[in-house]
Amino acid sequence: MREDKQKICDLLLPALQATRNLYDLQELEYSEERELVYAKFESGYQKVVNVAMDSGTAMIRDVIGQIV
Repeated sequence: MREDKQKICDLLLPALQATRNLYDLQELEYSEERELVYAKFESGYQKVVNVAMDSGTAMIRDVIGQIV
């Protein structure tokens, strides 16, 4: 089964927005070509997370670990 990493990001976003630390997170955008997730914040700040070779659950761990 191939995982839909953008769908995982879309489902993860509201959970992270419900937290005190990441309430201002606006978007999680997955780039299939680069295997990166772009975390975009209300302030315009952006963090980039390398998720190359990650499974869906590993990607969730990496995103949370690198943007908090």
